[in-house]
This record gives sequence, C-alpha cells and structure tokens, in this order.
Amino acid sequence: MSEHVGQDSGALRVTIKEAASRLGVTEAAIRKRIQRGSLDRELGEDGRAYVYLDVSRDMSHPKSQVDGGALVESLQDQVAFLRSQLDIRAEEIQRRDVIISQLTQANAALAARVPELEAAQGHSEAAESAAEPAVEVGVGPDSASAQTPTSQQRPWWRRVFGG
Repeated sequence: MSEHVGQDSGALRVTIKEAASRLGVTEAAIRKRIQRGSLDRELGEDGRAYVYLDVSRDMSHPKSQVDGGALVESLQDQVAFLRSQLDIRAEEIQRRDVIISQLTQANAALAARVPELEAAQGHSEAAESAAEPAVEVGVGPDSASAQTPTSQQRPWWRRVFGG
C-alpha cells in the first residue's frame, strides 16, 4: 500500500497502521504524532488517512538500516571514548588520594614534633632570660606582673587556639 512520494525527498506515504509497524510504535502513537504536528497527514481518495514518513526513520527500509549501522558504530566509538575518559579520571583520583594520604602522614609527623619544639623553645627562652638583668621586685599593683618570668608564659599559639 505504500508509495514513494519523491525519490529526492525521501518521504514515504503510508497508512497509519503501516506507519506504526514501520516505526515500531502503536497506532495511537502515530495518531498522537499527527495531533502534535510531527507527522503530516493526508486524506486519500479512498477515505483513508495517510501519513508521510521519512525513509531514514523507516525500520523496514534498507537505507535506514545502513544508517542505523553507522549510528551504532558512531555510538560504539563514543562509548569507547567515554570509557577511556573514565579510566583517565580514575587514575587522577587515585593519584590525588595518594597525595592526600602522604600529606596527612606528614602532617601527623609534624604534629607529633610540636611538644619537642615547645620544650626546645622553653629551654632557649630560659637561657635568654638568664642572660637578661634581673627584674626588680617593686611594691604596688604592677609588682605581681613584674615577678612573672617569661618562661612561664604560654606560647602565643596556645593562648590563641587554647591548650
């Protein structure tokens, strides 16, 4: 029942039932496409409704199957490319995780050395205060602060961050 309207245009005039079978959808889907305007409809002399299909979308037409093969090949190429990109990203993530792990270990090692550095700083401050002249003890409200040696003060970072 189908007939080619024009060889150059690639349009095929078929009934609604035939269009549904060629496109692999239901007749209701074809009618909905006609209603939306995505398929052109024409009433024939015999009173039947005909639609115009693009030959490239016709699943039973050999030309569309060749195009479908090219489409499948193109999609396979895209999938292969995306998989390679995923592999590259996975390697980058693994490298980043190793770097983060190494930095965490280095940070922990440095944090363990903080008490050693504080003790060394306390000894050097004590040596410096011994080299300075002795502070006179006075009478009055300022005398208590003058008596506090600098080696007993907490480091600035302990005063700021607590501890």
